[in-house]
Formats: sequence, structure tokens, C-alpha cells
Amino acid sequence: MSARTRSPITTHILDLAKGHAASEIPVLLERKLETQAWQELARGKTNSDGRIEDLLPSGSQLQPGVYRLNFALEAYHGNDCFYPQAMICFQVKKSDQHYHIPLLLSPFGYSTYRGT
Repeated sequence: MSARTRSPITTHILDLAKGHAASEIPVLLERKLETQAWQELARGKTNSDGRIEDLLPSGSQLQPGVYRLNFALEAYHGNDCFYPQAMICFQVKKSDQHYHIPLLLSPFGYSTYRGT
């Protein structure tokens, strides 16, 4: 999928403990409004490769601002997970760029970085 035909915000989840992609994890994308409330923009689930590449319609133009991805980890780890969700806030400064937000999971931790 080229940068022009995919969502401007994508994600990929890898399970470091199991050594493979984490599929079927529900993800919520939101944008922070001037009122400080959060507006839901999209929902999706990771595919068999742990990716969501279609959260927003291809060619969508982002507005500068603060966004967050909420990952429902309890759906993946089960009821006894330590982190039932992970919320990653990030800032969009350039609306013409692609923002890839990977999540690396383990049973008792997670991390992220700005991907490509």
C-alpha cells in the first residue's frame, strides 16, 4: 500500500513475549478538541499481521493537533492482564505527513515509537 492510498494514521502491534503480531486487538482513534474533550474519529481491529492501515479513509487530510490511539489489550491478553488498555497520545504538526504508531507488547509492559 503506498503512502498516498493508505490512512494518514496507521498502527502495528507486535507481541514481544510470543514473537509474533498481535491480531484482533480493538483500537480507537481520537482527536483532542479545543474544549479538551476527545472526539472519536475511527475504530478498527488489528489484522492477522497486527496492522491497521485503514483507520481513516485513504487521502484524508489530518488537522494539526493532539491525537490518541486507545488499544484494548484486555481483549488480547484476557481478564488477568496487568494493562487492560494502552493509550498513546501523539502530536500531528504537519498535516501532509504519514503517522505510523507501532505498539510493542509484553505481559507487563509496552512501548512505542514513531514508525515509518
